[in-house]
Amino acid sequence: MAQSRAARLAPVVDMAERAEREAALQLGRCQGLLRQAEVQLGDLERYRGDYQQQWISEGQRGVSGQWLMNYQRFLTQLETAIGQQRTSVDWHRSNMEKVREAWQQRYARLEGLRKLVKRYQDEARLAEDKREQKLLDELSQRISARDSQS
Repeated sequence: MAQSRAARLAPVVDMAERAEREAALQLGRCQGLLRQAEVQLGDLERYRGDYQQQWISEGQRGVSGQWLMNYQRFLTQLETAIGQQRTSVDWHRSNMEKVREAWQQRYARLEGLRKLVKRYQDEARLAEDKREQKLLDELSQRISARDSQS
């Protein structure tokens, strides 16, 4: 009886395994996208640092008003790009956390199903052991009864 309960759960466990695996793959994709967005942000911030260093070098030699205006305009655009990239990183991080939570729920469900199947299998094994012991006891009694009649 208990073994058949475990067998009946096999398709449910298979579906839960597929759902968990898909959630894990989705989490991996989200982690990759977050890493990529963080790398892009780091690149932009390094480029801004290099550009600011260039300002220091050029400023020591003296710059024209036009050069200064171009520098400020480009720096403003660069700051805007950095801000947008930070927003992108935040969005990817938030999305990844949602996907992680979904994966954790699917994983917990799968583990719960596995424990239930194991419990059913253990119950079936115990019932089978008891049945076998009962048969052995009966057989032993029959043999003892037969031997005592002889």
